Amino acid sequence: MIHLVPLMIERVGVIVIAAFILAQMKSFRQVVQHEQGIKEKLFILFIFGVFGIISNYTGIEVHQREITARTWIDEIGTENAIANTRIMNIVIGGILGGPLVGGGVGIIAGFHRYLLGGYTAFSCAISSVIAGFFAGIVGKYFKGRITTSPWFAVTISMLMEVLQMIILWGSGFRRLVETIGVPMILLNGLGAFLFMLIIISILREEERTKAFQTHQAMKIAEETLPHFRKGLNKQSCKRVAEIMLKRTEADAIAVTNEKEVLAHVGVAEDHHIAPGDFATELTKKVLKRGEILTAHSKRDILCFHPDCPLQAAVVLPLKLHGGTVGTLKLYFVSANKLNKVERELAEGLANLFSVQLELAQAENQGKLLKDAEIKALQAQVHPHFLFNAINTISALCRVDVEKARALLLELSRYFRRNLQGARHILIPFEKELQHVRAYLSLEQARFPDKYKIKFNIEETLKEALIPPFILQPLVENAVRHALSARKNGGEIIIEAYTEQGKLIISVQDNGHGISSERLYMLGKEPVHSSEGTGTALYNISERLQGIYNEEALFQIKSMENGTKVTITVPLKGDYKKDVESFYC
Repeated sequence: MIHLVPLMIERVGVIVIAAFILAQMKSFRQVVQHEQGIKEKLFILFIFGVFGIISNYTGIEVHQREITARTWIDEIGTENAIANTRIMNIVIGGILGGPLVGGGVGIIAGFHRYLLGGYTAFSCAISSVIAGFFAGIVGKYFKGRITTSPWFAVTISMLMEVLQMIILWGSGFRRLVETIGVPMILLNGLGAFLFMLIIISILREEERTKAFQTHQAMKIAEETLPHFRKGLNKQSCKRVAEIMLKRTEADAIAVTNEKEVLAHVGVAEDHHIAPGDFATELTKKVLKRGEILTAHSKRDILCFHPDCPLQAAVVLPLKLHGGTVGTLKLYFVSANKLNKVERELAEGLANLFSVQLELAQAENQGKLLKDAEIKALQAQVHPHFLFNAINTISALCRVDVEKARALLLELSRYFRRNLQGARHILIPFEKELQHVRAYLSLEQARFPDKYKIKFNIEETLKEALIPPFILQPLVENAVRHALSARKNGGEIIIEAYTEQGKLIISVQDNGHGISSERLYMLGKEPVHSSEGTGTALYNISERLQGIYNEEALFQIKSMENGTKVTITVPLKGDYKKDVESFYC
C-alpha cells in the first residue's frame, strides 16, 4: 500500500498541472462564474471527460498486491486492476456542471475504463456513473459554497472514492481494496483539493481585480467631480488629467474637446502641447466614430512626431446627450502596460465622466425650467446622495463586486434621468418611476431590509405626462425623515390611479408622522428645522401651481401610523404648449 502513494502523487500532479492551465482560459473562468447554458455544459462535459480518460491511461496497474508503474496504459490484463484519479475528475465535473454533466463525465470515463479491461472493469464503470450523478446533484444545490471553498470538493471526492471501494468490496475484490483503498481515497481527495484551490485562487484574483478597478473608478470619479462640474475647459481638464495620471498606470493622460487638446499630462508633453491641435489621427477617428479605439503600437497611434515615446493608447469618447463632445486618452510607453484591467478602468471612467459632463451642463440650463427652485432642490440632493452612494459602492467592492458594479450602473442611470428631467417641463410618468426605482435601489443597498416598497400603479398611466421631480423627493422624504427612526418594518406605498379625469399620485409611509405645527407650514414655504428646510415639498407645490394653476392639488396628511402625501393633476387637455409658453 505504501509504495502506491508516491506513484499516485505523480498522477495527481498531472491533473493539477492540467487544472492550472485550464484556470488560465478565459472561456473556462466565464463558464464557472456565470449561468451555464447547453454550450457551457457541453464544454465542461468535454473537458472533464477528457481528463477522466487521461486518468485511466495514466493509472497504476495492480496485480494481486503487486504494483506495476507504466507511463501509459492502453490495455489491462484480465487478472489486473488499476489505481487512478478518475473519480476526482468525475466529481469536479459534476460539481461544476450539475447532475447531467456529472453523469455524462461518469459515463465517458467509466465506459473508457470498461474498454481497457481488467477484472474490475464493470464495477469501476458503474461506480463512475454513480459518482458523477451524485456529485452533480450536490454541486447543483451547493455550487455557491463549493466554488468558494475547496473542502466541499475534497469531501465529495473522498466519499465517492469510498463508494467505489464499497462497490469493489461487494463485488468480491476485498484484497484489491485493502491494497489500493486508503491511498486512492486520500490522494483523490488531495487532488480535488489542489484542483479546486487553483480554480478558486484564479477566480478570487479576478474578483479582487474587479473590486480594485471599481474602487479606483469611484475614487477618481469622486476627485474629478468638482472639476468636471465646470465643463470641458483647460483648467478643469488639466486637473482631471493630473488626478488620473496619479491613480492609473498610464504614462500620460490627455483630454480633448471636439476641436483641440485641452490638457496633456505626463510623457510626450514636449510635442503633445495643450492647448493645441490634435497630435494623433487616432483622436480624430474616435471623435468621428464615437467609439473606443485602442492602439498597440507607435504606428497605430499615428503621432506626427517621429521620436514620440508613446507605444500604446486607448482613446475613449466623452459623450453628451448621445453625441461625442471630446475624448479621454490614456497613453503608455509599453504596449504590455495596456492590459485588460487598464482598458476596462478607462471605459468605466469615460462613462462616469460623460455623466459628470451632463451634470455640469444641467447646472447651466436653469432658464429653461423656472429652475431656481429645482436647482436649490438638486443642490440639496446631489452631493448628499452621491457621496452616500459612492461610500456604499466602495464598501461593496470588498464583499460583492458584482453588486457594486450593478449599483454603479444604477447610480449612472439615476443621474442621467435626473438630468434628462431637468431639460423638460413634462415627462412620461414611467420615466419618473424609473428615477424613483434607481434611487431606491441605491438607498436599499445602504439599508437592506429596513423598509419595503409597494407600487400600485395603473398600467395605462405610464405614458401620462407629469412634471419631473415630483415623486422622487416625496419618496426620499419618507426614507430620510419618516422612517429614519425605524430599524426595520418600514413600509412605503406608492400609488397612481385616475379618478374623474384626474391623475392622483400618493406616497404613504408608516413612520412617526408630522407634528400639527410643522404640518401646517409644509408645502406653503420652506420650513427650517434640524431635519431639513422643507424646500423639496415647497418646490413641488410651487411648480404644480405654476403649471396647472388651481387645477392641481397638493395635500399632506399626518396620522398616528404615518404620513400620506397626495398630488392631483388634470389629465384632460394639452398642457404642454401652454406650459412651454409659460416659461419662455
